[in-house]
Amino acid sequence: MEPQSGLPRCYRHPDVETGIRCTRCDKPICPQCMVSASVGFQCPDCVRNGSGTGHAPDANQPRTLAGGRVAADGRFVTKILIAINLALFIAVQVAGDRLVDELTLIGGNTILLNGEVVGVAEGEWYRLLTSTVLHQEVMHFLFNMLGLWVIGGIVEPELGRIRYALLCLLSGLSGSALAYLLAAPNQPSLGASGIVFGLIGAWAVLTRRQRYDMRPVVLFVALSLLLTFTRPGISWEAHIGGLVGGALVAYGLLHAPRARRNVVQYTACGLVLLIDLGLILARSAALT
Repeated sequence: MEPQSGLPRCYRHPDVETGIRCTRCDKPICPQCMVSASVGFQCPDCVRNGSGTGHAPDANQPRTLAGGRVAADGRFVTKILIAINLALFIAVQVAGDRLVDELTLIGGNTILLNGEVVGVAEGEWYRLLTSTVLHQEVMHFLFNMLGLWVIGGIVEPELGRIRYALLCLLSGLSGSALAYLLAAPNQPSLGASGIVFGLIGAWAVLTRRQRYDMRPVVLFVALSLLLTFTRPGISWEAHIGGLVGGALVAYGLLHAPRARRNVVQYTACGLVLLIDLGLILARSAALT
């Protein structure tokens, strides 16, 4: 919808009117998005895709929708995450169940064959994170990596690398925290589903923020939740925890006012972290 002044709105900041357009693709761009070129200004997408090569080296860095720096590779962090998952998947195929027992999410009170009691409640907090990049089955691994690649490719360019990495970390931790809180103490849980569902939640917030058609996202979320609650052997707690955590983090990142952007964004991330830690501590206290 065009404002009454007749000026279009920036394609990345729908609340900002602008009279400037990208010299390459003709999309409207606001002062925060425009990058100086040899003639006029270019948008971050054209700069990222390599079509904008005429801007001066000392020109202002273009910013993502969340205020991060626009990078040439919009999937850099996503690729690192996939590489970590792949490395651990290969390691599991070589080492077998022994490595899975060491890294998977187990609440507590689980006794191994050697008589050792293991779990998060016994102080092995690292399991809350290592389990989020751990897979045993090929299809489970491939499905999660596909989700990371596709949805991560949508979300990462709009957040920037640091903010995107925080989103993935907190989404995975939120999924683990809810699984730890609600699942049976001896119920193992593993996989990057918490991160993937966090990206789904962020995608929904991002689509709403950009005022795009929400129907495809709503349908995708509904189908994902349907599979979560109808297929056996799925940790629905990790899916819901990741979805809610990712949506909360993304909302804080994408709706922070520009004047206090960093403070609001990192405060939002800190609040989600505190909620996760509160759930973990409460469950540990109940199990010990």
